[in-house]
Amino acid sequence: MRFLLALSLTLPCLLAPAAEPAGFPRTTIDLGCVVTDIEKSVRFYVEGIGFRQVQGFEVPADLARDAGLTDSRPLSIRVLVLGDDESATKLKLMQVAGTLPETGHHAFIHSHAGFRYLTIFVDDTDAALARLEKLGVKPVAKSPVALPESLAPGMHLTCVRDPDGNLVELIGPRK
Repeated sequence: MRFLLALSLTLPCLLAPAAEPAGFPRTTIDLGCVVTDIEKSVRFYVEGIGFRQVQGFEVPADLARDAGLTDSRPLSIRVLVLGDDESATKLKLMQVAGTLPETGHHAFIHSHAGFRYLTIFVDDTDAALARLEKLGVKPVAKSPVALPESLAPGMHLTCVRDPDGNLVELIGPRK
């Protein structure tokens, strides 16, 4: 009887047509982030974390309005990358002139709904912390902490906050 019940529950799943695979010309996700002080944020991500700034771009007010991005305000996008190839992660920072964006409650990742943190893999946790310390950035809580050997042998997790309070996870070895 249990076998028939289990079969009746799983058979529809086995007979259902497979979902069409989605096609993606790039599998890297670019991230857009509105900031309150563009120069502080660029400095944090470039000098502190190690991103490299590349050519940015402008979005005219009418295009930003028609796409639903802004209320007829132009955008000036600063583009930062991790890596040199076409699939490099891009962080697109923008400060929208004449606005003061609301900031969320950033105490913990569960304090506010939405995308809550960036995870960045580093070659040397201590070197990253030294760069951040020059900018006055200190690790959160007891970071860096060693990750369990079963999860990531030899790796440490360090949490820091960017100038707007967003959590940035750095994962890498200590040298």
